[in-house]
Amino acid sequence: MPKTTAKGTPKQDELPSTLRRSDAKAQRTFAETHDAAAQTYGEGEPAHRVAYAALKHSYEKVGDHWEPKARRGPSDERALSGGPNARGETAEGVDANATKKHLMEIARRLDVRGRSTMTKAELVEAIKKANRRETRRSR
Repeated sequence: MPKTTAKGTPKQDELPSTLRRSDAKAQRTFAETHDAAAQTYGEGEPAHRVAYAALKHSYEKVGDHWEPKARRGPSDERALSGGPNARGETAEGVDANATKKHLMEIARRLDVRGRSTMTKAELVEAIKKANRRETRRSR
């Protein structure tokens, strides 16, 4: 199902809940990419993967919404390998390639306990968990 109207604006009822709470550019990025991918790959999981990959290139998930990243680029090992047969684990929207300082700031905002003693990998996992929790609460 198309995610944009005839005028090119995102259909709010077609967007995932985390995107409805995000800025208009994030919504447009996801919706337009999804529609283009649906024409190429058909409706369903492949189109959603492509749309999220495009979104994660410029945005990171913080709690229950998406925020612009300081630097554009792949957000995790899976995004770096790219393509239909991407390898590696996804960080679920967490910018795993960000600095530890940035991850600490996100963890502080999400009130992740024990963050001061965590490694970068542990911070990514803790932020993923906090993001899932915040998204569940917001639904």
